[in-house]
Amino acid sequence: MTETIYLAGGCYWGTEHFFKQLKGVVDTEVGFANSKVENPDYKLVCTGTTDAAETVRIEYDPSEVTLPFMLSLYFDTIDPVSVNKQGGDEGRQYRTGIYYTNANQLPIIRTAMEELQKEYSEPLAIEVMPLENFYPADLSHQDYLDKNPQGYCHIPVSMFRKAKELRDPATQNGRFKRKDDATLRRALTPEQYAVTQESATEPSFLNPYWNEYRKGIYVDITTGEPLFLSADKFESGCGWPSFSRPIEDALIEEREDLSRGRRRTEVRSKTGDAHLGHVFNDGPEELGGLRYCINSAALRFVPLEDMGKEGYADYIRLVR
Repeated sequence: MTETIYLAGGCYWGTEHFFKQLKGVVDTEVGFANSKVENPDYKLVCTGTTDAAETVRIEYDPSEVTLPFMLSLYFDTIDPVSVNKQGGDEGRQYRTGIYYTNANQLPIIRTAMEELQKEYSEPLAIEVMPLENFYPADLSHQDYLDKNPQGYCHIPVSMFRKAKELRDPATQNGRFKRKDDATLRRALTPEQYAVTQESATEPSFLNPYWNEYRKGIYVDITTGEPLFLSADKFESGCGWPSFSRPIEDALIEEREDLSRGRRRTEVRSKTGDAHLGHVFNDGPEELGGLRYCINSAALRFVPLEDMGKEGYADYIRLVR
């Protein structure tokens, strides 16, 4: 199942061509977002009377490329503090913006924006709001740089080559493999084995990560696969590590749990099939409303300063 995000990054020719190179992007279309006038054409938008933004509709497969990864690349293609100007293009139609149609994307967008703001003293000029409307541009503007390779673009050609070579680390599971039971028994402590393999629950407040708030990444104790980011961790008062979301939904599996005489939703790691904990609907509303209550024994925390040497360099920007 695919998902869609709408990105305005100045002239839409370059933004579209950049994301077309990325593995996991299945379709793109340039057009005009949040216009005050129905079905405007390019000339009308250029007058400034429509308040539309040149925007690219990006349809992507989240099993191959994640929204956090795409947003990090999008930020690399723009000057995020420039108002109504990117490259040589100036005008309200060239403003930067992230427009969403799925409310579940908003916490991801907010987290990405908060992390990006830390890199700048000036306020970000990226508009974030729901998509109100989107009108496709005419065919002469679609796939423009494919048809006109020497055409104008504010994005360096080297970045197109870079995008074609990139693979989202959050979807590359080849290095993370489930271990056999004998190996797990040797590698894990009795508590880690009981939690991950027998669905036990460690004591609240008597576990290492419930009050861990350093920057870093939390990985599956059984496989090493990244699962949660420090940026998504919050204090819930429950005595276990609590996260608003996993790095990507495709990394976990949810199952109905009727044990202990109540109905709950169990959370397991997709690759390692390790019991992690449960997810509840009582999380902070501003973070999406979910609380992933995870056992410390199912996780290993890798602090920011060690992420590079431990093979998680691709995630550093997400937690910095």
